[in-house]
Amino acid sequence: MMAGEIAIERRRQILDGAVRVFARQGFHATRVSDIADQADVAYGLVYHYFQSKEKVLDEIFTERWSLLLEAIDAARDSDLAPREKLGTVAGFIIDSYRFDPELMKVIIVEVTRAANSFGRTHLDEIDDAYRRIAEIVSEGQEVGVFRADVDPYVASMSFYGVIEQVLTGWIFGLFPAADEDFDNARDLVVGLVCRGIDSEPETG
Repeated sequence: MMAGEIAIERRRQILDGAVRVFARQGFHATRVSDIADQADVAYGLVYHYFQSKEKVLDEIFTERWSLLLEAIDAARDSDLAPREKLGTVAGFIIDSYRFDPELMKVIIVEVTRAANSFGRTHLDEIDDAYRRIAEIVSEGQEVGVFRADVDPYVASMSFYGVIEQVLTGWIFGLFPAADEDFDNARDLVVGLVCRGIDSEPETG
């Protein structure tokens, strides 16, 4: 194995280990030695690749958030109707939790909800996601399926906020988390938000 491949593998090993220990203990209670133990690497190797545990969390978030931004862009640029585009975004986020709940727990608890620490550090990236979702809402307004008197950015924040709250319910064991629950959550989120911004709300 080439040196570059070894470095990539070791970084991945450390990041994956950090996700597990952050999810279990919380970021602030975690020491670099805990990350090393979980990743099964030498203590000094963590510092070789990362300056601090803060840098580890930064990379975990940035790596995952970039995938979300790509998913939003793919939905926005697709030929789907605006409501279906929002459903695609919701599905991506919910499936991210379905397939890696520990990672999503770290993203939500330690970053996006940590307004006075890591959340503030990554405000621009978080805001970027809101604005890209808002573009989908704006498109819906332009074609007349969403109300014109709704601020697209506020609608976007509401949309993401509902999803994050549902994920928080799963994180703390407040909701059942079988496969059908994940599938139903996507339709529930889109239905709740879109009923508020539909130009002609559904009846019955």
